[in-house]
Amino acid sequence: MNASSSASDALRAALAGLLDGLPTTRAAQAVDRLIASYRGTTPTDAPVLRDRSDVVAYAAYRMPATFEAVREALGALRDAAPDWVPATHTDVGGGTGAATWAVADVWEDEAPRTAVLDWAEPALALGRELAAASGIPELRAADWRRARIGAALTLDPADLVTVSYVLKELTPADRTALVAEAARAARAVVVVEPGTPDGYERIIAARDQLIGAGFTVAAPCPHSAACPIVPGSDWCHFAARVSRSSLHRRVKGGSLAYEDEKYAYIAAVRLPVAPEAPVTPAPARVVRRPQIRKGQVLLELCTADEGLARRTVTKRHGDHYKAARDADWGDPWPPAP
Repeated sequence: MNASSSASDALRAALAGLLDGLPTTRAAQAVDRLIASYRGTTPTDAPVLRDRSDVVAYAAYRMPATFEAVREALGALRDAAPDWVPATHTDVGGGTGAATWAVADVWEDEAPRTAVLDWAEPALALGRELAAASGIPELRAADWRRARIGAALTLDPADLVTVSYVLKELTPADRTALVAEAARAARAVVVVEPGTPDGYERIIAARDQLIGAGFTVAAPCPHSAACPIVPGSDWCHFAARVSRSSLHRRVKGGSLAYEDEKYAYIAAVRLPVAPEAPVTPAPARVVRRPQIRKGQVLLELCTADEGLARRTVTKRHGDHYKAARDADWGDPWPPAP
């Protein structure tokens, strides 16, 4: 699904160097504990990542998948606002910096100045180490700061604020406060959560809060009206293909060379994000894997005018038929001319 990039290649190389020599059994045990923590339902009032062994295991277990999911969300924002380039970026709860790597990849020619905030000093230390090994100047120049992520957090003004895989770790009151602070400080906010029903619920709450603060949805939705999904009946999410190294497969106990990271997200902007930089959401978005049949493709779409809708694209639709056969889950529809 995802083409390789300089940042993704550099990340894999940095992680391979980090894990070289680390006993696989020890890493796997730490991964198991982290999985239990992240899949739990009780928000924490302390960092989940406690020491370097935890952070190394986290980097092996989660960093490639978080990078790909955030990169896809940021790519959708860039597609909706192609003339806008953020000059400053704050990565809230950034941990080892996966979202910061994604920002450097999406805007690789003009990557913004970044501050990474997290309350786990071991995560920040490892993030600095990985960034230093990246060979990417913008990552090496990032500012890594310890900060408690919650209601008391105050953010410096920034063009872009990312909040990835953080809200689940917070109490409802802290989630609300954090989204409000991001809306106050930023011109664009991107929130990414696991592609689960409860992750989608957190995204919808953040979406509603951002719209209430005067933001416009840039992606994935083709509109800023209410989500057309009936609560409890379904949830909106997407998938990013993640390449795995042999070492990564050993740590995670998998055999395939890839995995699909399911994620939900919202990218919203305070208009105008910049002079002469219009934001144009997709006319519609593919919200399920296209079903390819003989001579036709069935597309499940979220649309601006009809809400959820199904389109059947056949050979008589010409170029749109070929585009539909090439379309992927999460793509805008129809394709740009």
